[in-house]
Amino acid sequence: MPSLKDLKSRIGSVKSTQKITKAMQMVAAAKLRRAQDAAQAARPYAERMNRVLSGLGAIYEGREGAPALLAGTGQDQTHLLVVATGERGLAGGFNSSIARLARDHANRLLAQGKTVKILTVGRKGNDVLKRQFGDKIVDYITLREVRQLGFTQAQMIADKVLGMYAAGEFDVATLFYSNFRSVISQVPTAQQIIPAKFEKPAEAGPSLVYEYEPSEEAILEELLPRNVAVQILSALLENNASFFGAQMSAMDNATRNAGELIGKLQLSYNRQRQAQITKELIEIISGAEAL
Repeated sequence: MPSLKDLKSRIGSVKSTQKITKAMQMVAAAKLRRAQDAAQAARPYAERMNRVLSGLGAIYEGREGAPALLAGTGQDQTHLLVVATGERGLAGGFNSSIARLARDHANRLLAQGKTVKILTVGRKGNDVLKRQFGDKIVDYITLREVRQLGFTQAQMIADKVLGMYAAGEFDVATLFYSNFRSVISQVPTAQQIIPAKFEKPAEAGPSLVYEYEPSEEAILEELLPRNVAVQILSALLENNASFFGAQMSAMDNATRNAGELIGKLQLSYNRQRQAQITKELIEIISGAEAL
């Protein structure tokens, strides 16, 4: 049974931990607001890009001569998994949930006899995946020194992916990230970015017919590589907001758990102290009666 001194020392250490988790919760809450605003601001651009490219891509349905980023290589053998996670932990299951989704996808592909290559963005995802897929990780990108995520980082990652595709190193690229819904809801998401797949929006009313200037081919040649960077940027911003939301929730839970533990330790301390005082009183009374 721990002594009173040990209990008091442990109560002090748990209180110190509680102060740290409370401070981290407040910092995450402050950063979450900016990250959430950035993620929401990027969504309309990405959605509009999807609508434009969806309309242009429909022109090539059933036709030959479609751009490689739209039509693909004609094969489905080599898959590149771009796994975007956080650089830091203490965010509950945020990093592990993304890595788990990528791991399950990789295992399914391997079971089908496919070749899997992995490009990790973020230290935590790389640490998790290299335990099982160390020989399949072809590159690792860290954004730890980046203070504010922007298009520059997304373009850098997109250039690497596009360079690998142009060199014939893979046939299909899938991006893994966490889609931010709310502070308590972040959804691990897998999105195919090469060859491009677009969700056809539900149009209200009659469909519109567009005339493009310059030609559809010229527009697609310009927009398809940019769309890869835009999708990666959107994923990075969603990830950033999801990370701070998950960290805020995790630190809030940790602060509450620390408070409950302090209460239990304080109760044990009081009981043991009361028992010790009672024992001393009994010894004094017994000694007085012996006299």
